[in-house]
Amino acid sequence: MDWTTQPHPFRRFAGVPTVALPLGPETGGPGYDALFTEASPASPLDADSLGRFLYLSLALSAGKEVVDPEGNVVSRWSLRVNPSSGNLHPTEGYVLIGAAAGLETGAGLYHYAPDEHLLELRATGPVPDPGTGFLLGLTSIAWREAWKYGERAFRYCQHDVGHALAALSLAGRCLGWRLRLLTDLEVGLADRVLAVDGLGGPERERADVLVLVDTGTGACPQVGELRGWADSRMVLGEPNTLSPGHRIWDAIDTVADACHGEVLPGVGAPADLAAPATLAAPSFAPRDDSAAAIIRNRRSARGMDRRSRLGQEDFARLLARLLPAGSADVLPALPQGPEVSLLLFVHRVEGLAPGLYALPRHPEHETAWRAAMRPDFTWDPVPGMPAELPLRHLIAGDVRETAKRLSCHQDIAADGAFSVGMVARFSAGIAEHGAAWYPRLFWETGMIGQLLYLEAEAAGLRGTGIGCFFDDEVHRLLGLRDDAWQSLYHFTVGGPVKDPRLRTTPPYGAFSR
Repeated sequence: MDWTTQPHPFRRFAGVPTVALPLGPETGGPGYDALFTEASPASPLDADSLGRFLYLSLALSAGKEVVDPEGNVVSRWSLRVNPSSGNLHPTEGYVLIGAAAGLETGAGLYHYAPDEHLLELRATGPVPDPGTGFLLGLTSIAWREAWKYGERAFRYCQHDVGHALAALSLAGRCLGWRLRLLTDLEVGLADRVLAVDGLGGPERERADVLVLVDTGTGACPQVGELRGWADSRMVLGEPNTLSPGHRIWDAIDTVADACHGEVLPGVGAPADLAAPATLAAPSFAPRDDSAAAIIRNRRSARGMDRRSRLGQEDFARLLARLLPAGSADVLPALPQGPEVSLLLFVHRVEGLAPGLYALPRHPEHETAWRAAMRPDFTWDPVPGMPAELPLRHLIAGDVRETAKRLSCHQDIAADGAFSVGMVARFSAGIAEHGAAWYPRLFWETGMIGQLLYLEAEAAGLRGTGIGCFFDDEVHRLLGLRDDAWQSLYHFTVGGPVKDPRLRTTPPYGAFSR
């Protein structure tokens, strides 16, 4: 990692018209728990509602400053609503929107610039008609992650796509909007629709996903309309250079080319971002927190305090939210059903003995795990937990050192209330569907991660994603002998350690990087 080539955190385009979006509010609107149980009335699409949608999903959430003992600011940076590995944020957001939204610069493709909470007009032309909705695209600049993490960057980019999809879906829910995924477009079409097909080189930007944001009676554009836009649009502006120098990681492009070079069946078919409920989820009394407050106050813990505990009911509520039925009509349903289930290292949860637990998120997963994993796992239901919650006890004992060792010897995996390993059905899906299946598994883990962040916040704790772990060691712990199941993302929840050197500042104050 070369600090002299640290990437600039924000992509900007020079020489383009811009549209300033309204800021805030930080609170108000529907309750956080209500997002998952009732639909809000649909807000009409205009600059104000579009601004609020992005403010609750991809915007800055706070500034941070390191202050020395004399009170001088040593360094400063910004945080965002959507989490990212290392706070490096490879994900960029684009909006393809018609004239009906009333933006002062008219219809076109806009790049969202979170550092100033504004839109940059990136391309003009005959915009596809999505009815009362608009199209939103997510792209990744892998270099931002590769600068620090090398070949792991591709996986981390896909985690962040999942984080962003969940953030966008919940923001849409606040406004009564529904998101639908445009699946399986022809190879290269999404890049051309989002005008990133010309952004190559070491700072290459690739399209990951296109989403229809349905604000009332939106309709998915036909592939021909998207192709017509891509063929006729006029691109505006020049991208900024993010780094003065680069280290090339060929493996990233090799994997990305393979994953983006295949198409799954169902070309152009929209997938509702509401997963089919395969397991019933228990219900709980709603809490008073507003959705906006929980969403905007989400932070990543830098360390855990080794003492904070999570109540049993809060733990059950959190786990229930991670079931597909617990977030039905809210979170994105990907082309696959639930492919990821959870391994839980419980350290400090009231009413639960420390040990290793499993939360199968699909009924077939428990059957498969029982057959594939160690014979001494007990698979006992957990007393005191809701009957609908498929939490299973595997083995008792202090698993703090195990959790730490598996997560690259990071203390944070052992010092919280619990940590999580997200284990996906792996080789069978890739064999059946090809390399395009691979990033979608990481999207699912990223969406689960965003829910864990928000549920931790709602419970008065904090979460942190853990991208570094020893997957072979996870296999040994579980007794897995092949790659039918694969550990893809780890996470921890607990009481955060406060750093007295850090000072929080408003996200859009005098400093915005």
